Amino acid sequence: MDELDQNLIGLLRQNARMNVADLAYKLKVSRGTVTNRIRKLEDSQVILGFTVKLRPESEPDRIRAWMEVLVEGNQTRLVIASLLGEPGVAALHDTNGRWDLLAELEATSMAELSQILERIRLIKGIRSTETNIHLATYR
Repeated sequence: MDELDQNLIGLLRQNARMNVADLAYKLKVSRGTVTNRIRKLEDSQVILGFTVKLRPESEPDRIRAWMEVLVEGNQTRLVIASLLGEPGVAALHDTNGRWDLLAELEATSMAELSQILERIRLIKGIRSTETNIHLATYR
């Protein structure tokens, strides 16, 4: 990826619905260049898709939480595969420090969140977890 690709991705992160003409104008290149760059970024799976970013207040019943996961021994790949198969896991991140993984959880109720936590805690290779419920977003 060169500087143009990075600038293009930056603009798409701000507004994934920005049309090609506006992207081309802002990047000072042709529309064809933008179209080709987007296609290449998609083909190489740098861009996996486009999404809608909702204000947290627009889904007041959605419960979000973060679960830090400590993996036992060299079980990381097994644990990652298991967590990626868990429908309550919205995203999974590798991290450093005290915890090995950070799982973003989403549920429609506290009861559903409890079930998600129970299923995750039963995954072979997880030594311990700590979960924090998202209360508010300020930015």
